[in-house]
Amino acid sequence: MERTIKAAMRYRWTIFTVLALQYLFVYFHRVCPAIVAQDLAETFSISATSLGVLASGYFYPYALMQVPVGLLADSWGPRKTVTFFSLLGAVGALMFGLAPNFGVATVSRIVVGLGLSGIFVPAMKTLAVWFRPREYAKISGALMAVGGIGWLSASTPLALAARSFGWRAGFIAISGITLIFSVLTWLLLADSPKKKGFPEINVHEGSGGTQSKIGLLAGIRMVFSTPRFWPLAVYCFCNGSILFSFSGLWAGPYLRDIYGLATPAIGNILSMVAIAMVVGSPLLGYLSDNILGSRKKVLFVCALITAVEWAFFYYFYQSLPVPVLYVFFVVIGVCIGASSVICFTATKELFPVEMAGTSVSCVNIFGFVGGIIYQPLIGYFMDMGGKVDGKYLPQGYKTAFLLLFATTIAYVISALFVKEKLRD
Repeated sequence: MERTIKAAMRYRWTIFTVLALQYLFVYFHRVCPAIVAQDLAETFSISATSLGVLASGYFYPYALMQVPVGLLADSWGPRKTVTFFSLLGAVGALMFGLAPNFGVATVSRIVVGLGLSGIFVPAMKTLAVWFRPREYAKISGALMAVGGIGWLSASTPLALAARSFGWRAGFIAISGITLIFSVLTWLLLADSPKKKGFPEINVHEGSGGTQSKIGLLAGIRMVFSTPRFWPLAVYCFCNGSILFSFSGLWAGPYLRDIYGLATPAIGNILSMVAIAMVVGSPLLGYLSDNILGSRKKVLFVCALITAVEWAFFYYFYQSLPVPVLYVFFVVIGVCIGASSVICFTATKELFPVEMAGTSVSCVNIFGFVGGIIYQPLIGYFMDMGGKVDGKYLPQGYKTAFLLLFATTIAYVISALFVKEKLRD
């Protein structure tokens, strides 16, 4: 018995590796428009608003599919769910690389978003089964850190690849890699230790080693009717609104238009977000689990620091020294990017473990709704501010930054109302 448990404890790292490889490209596709924004605008001859619509095409299906994917993860199983949706993501990436016009490119982003919507929630569900509750924030943070590597690959490496081979070649190559990861998922992923012939690692309190079944619709009703869920939903909305609209799209044009930076330099600054996520995600998980013993404290401090940072962004948006910009993007990576895993963990802990997929998917919706709304909205502000010699004018950015600063205030307030249930 002891030998089989040790074997299960070793195999769970294979499970984690497979899911992490999948999640790497989830973040790549989420933020890559920031680097290739100018290339896309020139290739398809589109306005800032249209560029926002193109980039946000990823988020519409991603948001809409979070609850269905959560239900599939809880009923159909993570292995089938991740494999199927990963294949869709590969198809979408290939379509995007070959897209002849704006319409096809937008549809391609929608297909990519649809495919990659089926990765994160099943991954969180699987980790909840293969890892114990006291390990969950740390292992979730490690998964988020791999997402940071995906973000990193969408910064300087993508900028260099786009300059050398063109942006299309990169997405065609990514399609092939995603296809390989889909095959690995089918071959190696197991929904639970029992499916691999191992004893259960994570025997839940009061369950007697078995999980009771909660109906799919009953699970959704339970989540949305729980008052403690809603501050976390607002927090996730604010988090996604800032992260996806600015770091995922408009930070690139901002650094080019206001500071006159070239694409490689922009990639270097944007990579700070990714590096900070890689380091910050497991660090915040460790602080939350082992030092503070609290999710709320981590969420509140991250939100407060973010609000202070955006006050500086708004008031000094044209005059921040470049070294300060590097620091500010590190803060974005930790306090917005990395903190999201604590939000997901806090949400999961409000509900029975058999609802892990459903509960995380429900809160995850709100971050992507933020991206859907804010990416084209900021593009509208850019168009209203005007454009000269291919560059958006400062007034458009100032208006956008005012909106983002106001969003950070809601970020802080939502954190104050978080109620947590930290499991031993």
